[in-house]
This record gives sequence, structure tokens and C-alpha cells, in this order.
Amino acid sequence: MRRREFITLISGAIAAWPLATRAQQGTLPVIGFMSSRSPEDSQTVLAAFRKGLSESGLVEGKNVVIEFRWARGDFGRLPAFATEFVSKRVAVIVAAGGDVSGLAAKAATSTIPIVFAGADPIKSGLVPSLNRPSGNATGVYILANALESKRLGLLHELFPSATLFGVLLDPKFPPAALGASELSAAASTIGQPLTLLNASTDAELDAAFVALRQQHVTAILLIGSPFFDTRRDKIITFAAQQKLPAMYHFRECVVGGGLMSYGPSLGEAYREVGVYTARILNGATPTDLPVVESTKLELVINLKTAKMLGLTIPASFLSLADDLID
Repeated sequence: MRRREFITLISGAIAAWPLATRAQQGTLPVIGFMSSRSPEDSQTVLAAFRKGLSESGLVEGKNVVIEFRWARGDFGRLPAFATEFVSKRVAVIVAAGGDVSGLAAKAATSTIPIVFAGADPIKSGLVPSLNRPSGNATGVYILANALESKRLGLLHELFPSATLFGVLLDPKFPPAALGASELSAAASTIGQPLTLLNASTDAELDAAFVALRQQHVTAILLIGSPFFDTRRDKIITFAAQQKLPAMYHFRECVVGGGLMSYGPSLGEAYREVGVYTARILNGATPTDLPVVESTKLELVINLKTAKMLGLTIPASFLSLADDLID
């Protein structure tokens, strides 16, 4: 065996040692946490992830180190993050903020364990099966882009006579294409006119805002994308200024001032990511851990925003909500 091959083999074996063994050697395991989002819009995610780690007794800075890399909605930065983590021989890579992050990590390594959080991992090619993931990747399947027709239905129920809904779509986020197709089909079924506007850069988002004003849309709906998550405050401010009701995909948008959201609980999803990361650090392999489906869905409505928009939401609709924010 060549010297370089031997060193690579030994380094990979050390990275795979269980936490207890590595602690005895006087080194703390390193988690490489790479996300397509930004730290500013990921506070809920980070708190939940750390909670999942703590359930196995892992505390950042005490018995585990976490290195963070944030793409801030620029997916082109993700491959370099993954390559850097591989070169540093981190113990686990957490690929957060959509399957684009998981795919970048998987392209960079076939040996370092990966825990992902994103859309349908079978369709994206991250795993061949939810129950039996093979290779070095497992994680949490977040049902976000599979709910576009439900979000449209809720928005239509609240505004049944709406002349036009504006839809923001990030064409660089792969799951968005499926979401747009599902949304268009659902809109055709109920006879709801839509205008779909692409935005994957700040300039395109500004142009989309202009188009929404010019077309006099009744309300707006976002097809989930980490790019929009990183521009959450900008979108919420625009909607408020234009007195436009908006439907979002995560409750964090509603807590931040958006009107309403329907989607999975990011907190629960990322707690599971933390739990799986801890289990791998303690000796499990990705093939031991079936992909978790994030099935906890919630409708959240911001009553203060509704009042600001001059909306009177029927009691029958409010009764559907899982949470009302005053």
C-alpha cells in the first residue's frame, strides 16, 4: 500500500471513531455544519439542533466542536464548504437548508457521515430508500415543497374572490420546480389565476416586487427556498408596505411579521438532526438510521399583521390554526 493511501485510510478511520474513544485520546470531535441559509434566519434551527445534541449529553465547546459555514442563499458556495470540511477531516457533516446542501456534501465525500435536512431525498438522489439509506448519508425529510397545493387552498379559502395571486419562485432551488408544477395544477383545478415570478438574486427579487405592484396582485405566496429564507425580512417588509397578505412555508416568517404559514416544524426537524448527529458521534453509522420524515405540520396566523392589513379573518378559518400570534 502506498504511503498516501495508508495515511488517508488511517485518517478516515480516526474520523469514524466513536465519541467516547476520541475523548479518551484528548481530542474533541468536530461537526461541520454547512447551510444554504444564514445564521440570522436560523436561530430556531440552531437552538433545536443543539437541543438534539444535548439529549445525548453533547454540549458545544465542552465535548464537541461545531464549525459553521453559511451560504446565505448562494448555493454555489456549498461545494467549497463541503471540500473544506473533508480536508479538515470532520467527524460528521451536517448539511442543512435543503437538499442542495446534502448533495454538495455527498459529492465531496463517500466516507464521512452526513446528516442532511431537506426535501425528498429519494428524488434528489441522496438516498435510495428512506428505511434503508445506504452509503454515508441519512437525515430528515422536511415536507416543505410538497405542500404547495395545501398552501394555495388555504389562501384561496381566505380570499375566495381574489383576482390574482403572485407566486415567488427560486428557479435555482431544484425542489421549487416540482412545487411550481403542483401549484399550477392546483390553481387550474380551482380556477385561481396565478402569476409566477422568478427570483434567485437580490436584483431579481427587486424586479419581482415591481412586477407584483404593477400586476395588482391580491396576495402573494412563496414556494419555499433557502434564498427566500435569507431574504425573509425584506419580503415581509415589502408585503407590509404594499398591504399584501402573504402565505409562507415556515412559522418563523409569521413570527417575523408575515401573515400566515403552513408547513413543517423546523424546530422538531432540526432537533432530530441533532439527535442523529449525536448517535453517529457515539458510534452509529448512517445505514443504521432510517431517514426521519418531518410530519408535524402547523398553520400559524399573525393576528397583529392581519389587523395591520385591515383583514377580518373568519372565526371558522382561525379555528384551523395550530397557533395564533398576537
